[in-house]
Amino acid sequence: MSSPIRTASRLLLAALAVSCAMPSQAAQLVRIGAAHFPPYTVRPENGADTGLLPQLADALNALQSDYQFVLVPTSIPRRFGDFKQGRIDMAIFENPNWGWKEIPHTDVDMGLEDAEIFVAQRQPEGRPTRQQDYFVDLAGKRLALFSGYHYEFANFNAEPKYLAQNYNATLTYSHDSNLLMVLRGRADIALVTRSYLSDYLLRNEKVADQLLVSDRIDQVYHHYAILRPAAPITGEAFGKLLQGLRDNGQMLKIFDPYKIAIVPVPGS
Repeated sequence: MSSPIRTASRLLLAALAVSCAMPSQAAQLVRIGAAHFPPYTVRPENGADTGLLPQLADALNALQSDYQFVLVPTSIPRRFGDFKQGRIDMAIFENPNWGWKEIPHTDVDMGLEDAEIFVAQRQPEGRPTRQQDYFVDLAGKRLALFSGYHYEFANFNAEPKYLAQNYNATLTYSHDSNLLMVLRGRADIALVTRSYLSDYLLRNEKVADQLLVSDRIDQVYHHYAILRPAAPITGEAFGKLLQGLRDNGQMLKIFDPYKIAIVPVPGS
């Protein structure tokens, strides 16, 4: 007869063999559209892993093991088609008013707020000082805007031709370029997100006193996640994950340095 130790060893080996033969339950893959939207997402098409979206995805993956969040490069105009065709399951840092109304989706309040603000160049010495009333009337002023963005002052119409004809706008794909246009006198006003301006001034401290920042806000960005109806994760489940990041302090750690406000989510 086998000894008790030998019998126990055989049983342990058998249990290990069974567990190895059984496939582990794989995490559900959730594809997040990554469109260039600094400082949230920075040049994802170039493989860059900088910006707030990669940090958020890493925090979501570290929080749990049921879902694996991955970033799929897209663009501001292309993200709608990628969403409808199922290339991405989710768009983050969105607003249902930004072209999503006719597209079936579930939106999840992320409890994050940013703002779009106006920036002009301060007048050099010897010229009349610009005050906050400079931002009241945009008529006759040259605007530098980010191509594809929906601005409230333009009734959220993002068509380049409309913005050029009605608001004397130059459209680029770079907030840095738009601010340089203002600093060099090639544009009168640039519109940037408060979070981006905060980051820009940290990188360019010498120009801070050359810029006049508006008290006027074009719009408050109340961020939502937009989910496909067939996404691997439900809106309710994603909302719970975001609450988990609020509870463990990761949301504050990621977004507070960029002056992005963490606000209460109704019903949470």
